[in-house]
Amino acid sequence: MKRIITIDQDQCNGCGLCVTACHEGAIGIQEGKAVLLQTEQCDGLGNCLPVCPVGAIRMETTQSPGQWPIQLKLVPIAAPYFTNAHLLVSADCCAYTYTHFHRDFIDNRITLIGCPKLDNTAYHEKLTAIFSAHPIASITVVRMEVPCCGGLEYAVTSALHNSGKKIPCQITVLSIEGTIIDKKNSTENIPC
Repeated sequence: MKRIITIDQDQCNGCGLCVTACHEGAIGIQEGKAVLLQTEQCDGLGNCLPVCPVGAIRMETTQSPGQWPIQLKLVPIAAPYFTNAHLLVSADCCAYTYTHFHRDFIDNRITLIGCPKLDNTAYHEKLTAIFSAHPIASITVVRMEVPCCGGLEYAVTSALHNSGKKIPCQITVLSIEGTIIDKKNSTENIPC
């Protein structure tokens, strides 16, 4: 569960006091009204609440889209968060290479990370079991350009083939400098 603010657009007078009070930079002014620009940045502490002169800001509790654990070798196959999930399967070093990894890839996805070079796990077997057991909405694979990361892409495409499911899949390849160098999309079950 996560606490997050909501802003009543009918009540908001656009004064901007909440923008200044928000230490995370999650609130901005659009079309003369305060809006929550980045839900993942809202810390749920509510520094903006007492400064609103018209009471347009409220705190609510929402279901967090995240999960624990995130390591592919540790996630339980039967975890309920896989049902209808937009799944991210990523090499663990990608988050340290690409500056906007959270914003561009993790946000609103169930995340699985791993390293085919360092983990002694048959990823394709575990992913096959996950894909077979759950209706998955989509898969995003993020890997580095280095050869060892090809094992992660192979694991996903093999698991899709073995599961017999056709799940929309996107593969993004990052350079060692932290830029996107390739993107592939597919709705076929193999190759991704």
